[in-house]
Amino acid sequence: MSVGTSSAPGAGRTGRPPAPRRPADLTGLGLDPDDLPDGLVVADEHGHVICFNTAAVRITAVAAADALGQPLEKVLPLEDLDGRRWWQLTDPYGGLAIRVRQPERNLLLPGGREVLVCARYVRTEPTGPVHRVVVTLRDTEARRRTERSHAELIATVAHELRSPLTSVKGFTATLLAKWERFTDDQKRLMLETVDADADRVTRLIAELLDISRIDSGRLEVRRQPVDIGAAVGRHIQAYVAAGQPADRFLLRLSQPLPALWADPDKIDQVLSNLLENAVRHGEGTVTIDITPTASPREGEDAGTSVTVSDEGPGIPEESMNRVFTRFWRGSKRGGTGLGLYIVQGIVEAHGGTITVGRASGGGAEFRFTLPVAAPAYLT
Repeated sequence: MSVGTSSAPGAGRTGRPPAPRRPADLTGLGLDPDDLPDGLVVADEHGHVICFNTAAVRITAVAAADALGQPLEKVLPLEDLDGRRWWQLTDPYGGLAIRVRQPERNLLLPGGREVLVCARYVRTEPTGPVHRVVVTLRDTEARRRTERSHAELIATVAHELRSPLTSVKGFTATLLAKWERFTDDQKRLMLETVDADADRVTRLIAELLDISRIDSGRLEVRRQPVDIGAAVGRHIQAYVAAGQPADRFLLRLSQPLPALWADPDKIDQVLSNLLENAVRHGEGTVTIDITPTASPREGEDAGTSVTVSDEGPGIPEESMNRVFTRFWRGSKRGGTGLGLYIVQGIVEAHGGTITVGRASGGGAEFRFTLPVAAPAYLT
């Protein structure tokens, strides 16, 4: 690898640089470089920039008029993370004749802004001189947001796991060390607490797995016939058995409903989350409306819509666009803030849609619509 100030043919020549022009391979295809989503910089055989598209202007903050016709290393004075000048290290024009590319890597623009850079060396002959250097630039901000989101997810789950695991460890260690000192009622209370905390850990791990599958597009849906009215009824009965007054819930079904094919476990997860939000954060009557509707998916006529609403303070207008994002908890703290993100992922995995708005009673209203998704042999 050669290190020097510049090995580009023509670098250091006196006289006017070649006139700027679009690379022929792009214009021949009718493709405008300004339509590309990534920054594109092309240098000719003399090392002068002949293409500098709109995305490159945005990423580098260098005007196209100031870049065209200038030496590549002047327009893009890139440095690696150790502070070394990248063009001097890679030497595209004077380096090994068998090299055809530089793999993508993080480099720094003036001011320390980080970009992802990939380069291609175009030769007219396999080991001939470089005819073009094609450089692509990508902003790292989106990747950094993703990395921050993943780091925040790990920190949140770790924090949520710490509390129940500390409780489990404390109670089991106490029981093992002082078993004979406790009455049966005390032992039962501690074991019930351990059991509840173990369930909490299991739920957190299940949420983490769901997040991973949703983000990677691998959330599996095992479709079976689902009686959505009966599923909602089971959740209401569970709340009543736990102490909620029966008259707090109002279930309204519009008949006839189309036969719904969905994953019963995942639909239960959606219903559980929406009803829990309404009971915990809402007030007054929790109303569940189940109605037939048009399918949200093209090519299908029928769908089923479920609306869960309450009479509480509702969700502020400025927060509604963030309800289905990770870690949104609203005005009341508690939980991981992942539930509605998972709900949206499950609904969309079924080919459905989910929205949030303000109910007629003033509270929050969540409405999700699923296509019936009947198997082909039944249609």
